[in-house]
Amino acid sequence: MLFRGLLSRQPTRLFTMARRVLPVRKTSVEKPSSSAAPTTPSSSLSAESSPYQSQEPSENSSLASTSTSGQPTLSLNDLPVFELRNPGTIDWLDSFHGLGQAPFPKEVNDILLAPIEPSDVEIKPDGILYLPEIKYRRILNRAFGPGGWGLAPRTESRVTPKQVSREYALICSGRLVSVSRGEQDYFGEDRLTTALEGCKSNALMRCCKDLGIASELWDPAFIRKFKKTYCDEYWGEHVVNKKKKKLWKLKVNAVEYPYKAA
Repeated sequence: MLFRGLLSRQPTRLFTMARRVLPVRKTSVEKPSSSAAPTTPSSSLSAESSPYQSQEPSENSSLASTSTSGQPTLSLNDLPVFELRNPGTIDWLDSFHGLGQAPFPKEVNDILLAPIEPSDVEIKPDGILYLPEIKYRRILNRAFGPGGWGLAPRTESRVTPKQVSREYALICSGRLVSVSRGEQDYFGEDRLTTALEGCKSNALMRCCKDLGIASELWDPAFIRKFKKTYCDEYWGEHVVNKKKKKLWKLKVNAVEYPYKAA
């Protein structure tokens, strides 16, 4: 009787235990169906996007915006329009036509690889050597002739509250020779247009590095020698807040406002 009583109660106990052990609910965010609208905060995670994710043009605004960590990133939706009616047209948005195909003629290479003139080099107050952007354009004009080269945008302009960036391709004699992303900091919305031009100039300078133009400016030995020969490091005092800091200038130049020699 005792054994029979245990058998009669055992299924009930097993059923009770099975009811207590519930399946673990998955914590991953499930993709909502087309008919159901998201109602919980976790479902909104799938709507977040990268700040440099491609955006579709908006009908109500010329700017498409995303936000990550509270910092909005705007896209100007300014991709160039590709002409499809001409079958011989190259779409420079994604084409690498002519890249590494053959070297340029010797007379072109002599112009591109010529040593830079020390009088053309400038120095920033923080000690960075650079060649003015107009110098790069003049070298390209001498090498390929006006109209023989161009800078083609490959992406939309990306705008954050403090910086503008865009990718450009340098085209010389109908061939792609370099691709680089230009960037430019700005302060205030009224400076945005100027920053877009500065971004283009920055991309041109970076693309010209692949052609060997002013390659000395990336050579540490040349930088040290140039600074020792043509530059001065001095203590400058800000005329407004009276703060002092070490600055650089060319020996032939005077100390510029808002600093004075301390």
